[in-house]
Amino acid sequence: MIEIKIPSPGESVTEVEISNWLVDSGDYVEKDQEIAEIESDKATLPLIASESGTLEIIVPAGEAVKVGTVACKIDPSGEPKETKPSQKEEEKKEKSSTKDQASRKEEPKEKSPEKKNTEKTGYEDVKVSPVAKKMMQEEGVDLEAILKGLKRIGKQEVEQALAQPGASNVFSGTKEVTRNEERKKMSQLRKKLSQRLVSVKNETAMLTTFNEVDMTEIIALRKKYQSRFLEKHGIKLGFMSFFTRAVTLALKAFPAVNSQIDGEEIIYPDYSDIGIAVQTPKGLMVPVVRNAETMNLAELELKIKELADKGRAGRISIDDLTGGTFTITNGGVFGSLLSTPILNPPQSGILGMHNIQDRPVAVNGKVEIRPMMYIALSYDHRTIDGKESVGFLVKVKELLEAPYKLLLGEKSAEEMLLDL
Repeated sequence: MIEIKIPSPGESVTEVEISNWLVDSGDYVEKDQEIAEIESDKATLPLIASESGTLEIIVPAGEAVKVGTVACKIDPSGEPKETKPSQKEEEKKEKSSTKDQASRKEEPKEKSPEKKNTEKTGYEDVKVSPVAKKMMQEEGVDLEAILKGLKRIGKQEVEQALAQPGASNVFSGTKEVTRNEERKKMSQLRKKLSQRLVSVKNETAMLTTFNEVDMTEIIALRKKYQSRFLEKHGIKLGFMSFFTRAVTLALKAFPAVNSQIDGEEIIYPDYSDIGIAVQTPKGLMVPVVRNAETMNLAELELKIKELADKGRAGRISIDDLTGGTFTITNGGVFGSLLSTPILNPPQSGILGMHNIQDRPVAVNGKVEIRPMMYIALSYDHRTIDGKESVGFLVKVKELLEAPYKLLLGEKSAEEMLLDL
């Protein structure tokens, strides 16, 4: 028997949790097959079968175990059991399906809706018997298709519907009151996230400053060049690349916003490792785009998509999450108009993007409708003064409202041409 032990997700991780077994005990697995998902307080990683054979699960799903614990065993002498039976089952299914198809062709002549309807009892919450479920699976049809195929409701169906528990509430239009509760064990990642969020509130002097950005120029730029950008780079041009690029330039102008506290010292990196907050089924993760200041918009879009896809698929690594000098979070994708983002320690700043809304604004003494976005900068007042935080946010606003500055700096193309 070959023992498969829990791997270490990182140096500081000593305990993990098997969140999900992808196979059952007794199943035959292939070499290098993913057999389980392991969740730590930092990331999720797969458990891989080192050899082919029959699997014996030792640690059940949902149980916290130490790194190095034997999670399962593989018997290399085991052989696949599913090949021959599955072929027979397929032959049986093919025979039964041909018979059923023939019988369905004859059904219009017989027309017996009462027999069909006896299996469908209810008005909104339709209950399906095991026999009916099996027939539906064999025929490859869903409940909606069955209900659409009903031609007539008779006395027998009405009596059966009224006899169901809570039917009087359904037909009278009132809702049945329930007070059920569901309890789920908190994952290792959620536990760690909770601890970090509480520590930020308790250990930092966090403040938030706000501003708003006129997105007219960026929206026009995306609309004009979207098709060409997609054709050349194979990815759509989004808003996050503009914000990331603007942040890297603003961090150069205000290095204190890029700083971190380490004991009694303050670290000022000369690079910009930008964390992009991504909502995943496992919780909020912040993969890092390293040296974002060296990338153009296309490179940023591709890297951000790569990290976001890995996060949502649960295949993001510890290296993807560690480090980071500044974070950007986009609550606008969920419809948020305004928020105060919370710091991602040990970083000193985080920028919050929000929903774009058409609002009346004053432009050159006239009221115009413009696509506006509120932006928020939460910062640690221990390392960042008010002047620097406000100046940083104004700088981001200026860069976004005049996108040419993302490439040329403060000067316009005409000023550079004339050497002004």
